[in-house]
Amino acid sequence: MLYIGVDLGTSAVKLLLMDGEGKILNIVSKEYPLYFPHPGWSEQKPEDWYEQSIAGIKELIADFDKSQVAGISFGGQMHGLVILDEKDQVIRPAILWNDGRTTEECDYLNNVIGKDKLSEYTANISFTGFTAPKILWVKNKEPENFARIKKIMLPKDYIAYKLSGVHCTDVSDASGMLVFDVKNRCWSKEMCEICGITEDMLAKVFESYETVGTILPEIAKELGVPETVKIVAGAGDNAAAAVGTGTVGDGMCNISLGTSGTIFISSNKFGVDENNALHSFDHADGHYHLMGCMLSAASCNKWWMDEIIGTKDYAEEQKAITKLGENHVYFLPYLMGERSPHNDPLARGTFIGLTMDSTRADMTQAVLEGVAFALRDSFEVAKSLGIKIERTKICGGGAKSPLWKKMIANILNLKVDVIESEEGPAMGGAMLAAVANGEFASVEEAAAKIVKIVDTVEPEPELVAKYEERYQQFKQIYPTVKALFPKIQ
Repeated sequence: MLYIGVDLGTSAVKLLLMDGEGKILNIVSKEYPLYFPHPGWSEQKPEDWYEQSIAGIKELIADFDKSQVAGISFGGQMHGLVILDEKDQVIRPAILWNDGRTTEECDYLNNVIGKDKLSEYTANISFTGFTAPKILWVKNKEPENFARIKKIMLPKDYIAYKLSGVHCTDVSDASGMLVFDVKNRCWSKEMCEICGITEDMLAKVFESYETVGTILPEIAKELGVPETVKIVAGAGDNAAAAVGTGTVGDGMCNISLGTSGTIFISSNKFGVDENNALHSFDHADGHYHLMGCMLSAASCNKWWMDEIIGTKDYAEEQKAITKLGENHVYFLPYLMGERSPHNDPLARGTFIGLTMDSTRADMTQAVLEGVAFALRDSFEVAKSLGIKIERTKICGGGAKSPLWKKMIANILNLKVDVIESEEGPAMGGAMLAAVANGEFASVEEAAAKIVKIVDTVEPEPELVAKYEERYQQFKQIYPTVKALFPKIQ
């Protein structure tokens, strides 16, 4: 049978076709616009997502036996607010994960309602990107739109609804709304009250590998697929990518070096750190995960190369970096503020330690190391909870750099496993569809059979020791300069 994974990203929808043994047969990508109506705002039209998803599926399966398509599932950008009226029409453009308009609402949630209560209700505190502050923003700033809300949805779930007719979500994506009781895998009555909504405004919650319904007959006809095609709940992009990289089961880790950077740790046990420095979410495998998210990762290197140095030859630039663990230049990678573990939107990128003999290579090295040090900040929080990690998978554009992988292995003192196929959320979505159709008994079994490790970067004890000394210096920089950031805005 054939399975479709839909990765609803911020710039494009990526669609993947996989057979029942995990072989990737085809990949298609379709772009759609992003709107910035005011500085710091970020919106998209859900109708564009659906239109391009349908066009993409048609292209994806055009040269294959359509009668073999058995399931469709999803990975998708998290936290976005999609609101529908009583006729299930979109009320306003979706407010996205990277939208910064909700500072007041976040302050209200964290400081008036209180972080302790938020953590008790949802296992998390409020960040500007989360969904609950967006709901409050619409309530405060667009009361006429708020009054029309019949259903509140997340981006990928809007596509699932359009395909199945079912208002649905999954536990991993719902975890990022700040309206969900992560520990008990259900909506939080207290948070609904705080946001001024009722539970029936929210979608029905499924596990990521559960079937929400079958494809609507008219859409099956349009696509040329059987009416028995299962629409499967899917997962938020990070949890879906974790499935696609085999980061499922207890004590597994994945580092993503994309535009943003994440360290994702799967666990069979629910856990929250005392400062809520890491997100505590439900995982697509039926258990839990902790996640540290930094807002600028590979994008730091792209900024440094493209905008400052003025080169596209990243590999050539890295050739001059030969003395690892000996750099006296440090870089704070907070070009867009920071989420984990500092939760400081006013933090900024910072070079420190420059001298007359500092070179271009030293600064390039500092940028790469700064991202790795910042990932370690989140990793240290996970270790403080007693979580023992010895190795990690790695994915994302930055993972193409052998040098960067070596830095991460030694700065975090972890074995870094490189996987054969790195298709992230789209692959995870297809795997979840296969699990729902009985191709595999569980998400863990699917990962064990499909995900293959092709290389491992081992930490070197001497280099680990050098980087340990450097990290101890790095972690003192942010607390020392933190008070300056509000003054230089």
